[in-house]
Amino acid sequence: MRLLFFLLVAALAALPVAAEEPLSRIAFGSCANQNREQPVWEAINKTKPQLFIFMGDNVYADTAEPAEFRASYDKLSAIPAFAKLRASCPIIATWDDHDYGKNDAGAEWEGKHAAKTAFMDFFRTPQDSPLRSRDGVHDSYVYGPDGKRVQVILLDTRWFRGPLERLDDADHRKLKAERGNWNGPYVPAKASDSTMLGEEQWKWLEAQLKIPAEIRIIVSSIQVISDENGWEKWGNLPRERKRLLDLVRDNATGVIFLSGDRHVADISMLPPETDGGPFYPVYDVTTSGLNQNGHSKEPNRFRVGTEFPFGKSNFGLIKIDWKAEDPVIRLEVLDTAAEVVREAKTTLGTLKPCTR
Repeated sequence: MRLLFFLLVAALAALPVAAEEPLSRIAFGSCANQNREQPVWEAINKTKPQLFIFMGDNVYADTAEPAEFRASYDKLSAIPAFAKLRASCPIIATWDDHDYGKNDAGAEWEGKHAAKTAFMDFFRTPQDSPLRSRDGVHDSYVYGPDGKRVQVILLDTRWFRGPLERLDDADHRKLKAERGNWNGPYVPAKASDSTMLGEEQWKWLEAQLKIPAEIRIIVSSIQVISDENGWEKWGNLPRERKRLLDLVRDNATGVIFLSGDRHVADISMLPPETDGGPFYPVYDVTTSGLNQNGHSKEPNRFRVGTEFPFGKSNFGLIKIDWKAEDPVIRLEVLDTAAEVVREAKTTLGTLKPCTR
């Protein structure tokens, strides 16, 4: 398989992908607490992925101290099944708050430079890579031959992110009493100037979407589509969420979002008729956590299939059948037995604007 690096970025992965081989099995996951058992790596290895995408909270460091970051990553490295995966396929990554160093932190976090150094070291970014000297960890790759190209865009939703609007305890209790399902402290921000990506990264993203590819996987550490909860999500900054969807609508087909963070797995789909949407079905596959379990009965008007999210350890798998006349894309969530617990199916032809 051909691997193209954009922005002159060197490989984060341990291995190159075989020349000219199209990607057909992509595994992904988030939220791996290094202080707990991680049997999920055995299940991931069973699926024989050609690529693994770490979507954030890759470790739970929660520190600004370089030595503590290194110790956290060392524990992950020492897991035999993870080491086996790392030896068998490339691993690429972005981060979320806990490997960034502080829960729910954004641009204000003073420990982010130490976090970035540890992140770059662990994912084997060469010392002379431009990625080390610029702000953020956002990155982009294209895999596969012409006609079967998969672009993976790794967003950084931490380094540049502005303030969120957080309820105090009294207002949170009041909202829960009114809504009954608002299970987090955040509400959509009234301020119009708070950013998710920062102008530098927005311009970078727009440039990436101009690079030729058949399928575009955009990795966001936090949920893009689901918006009926009070946790971190793009919906907390409505102007930024609209900007993202507008950018996809105007510049890109074949987009699939991947997200983590929530300690539950859920598949959301923004229908093509949604006001402000990109005029084709846009999926957001949330897989979390690799070993961080949760539970939630929150509503999600965009949920695919089941009534509630999946709350046990999980990971995601994208399977692409390039041999079909209209390539079939399967979006799966699997448990620690490598059994499918949530799924959706689409085709490449569907991920294009419909007549409107």
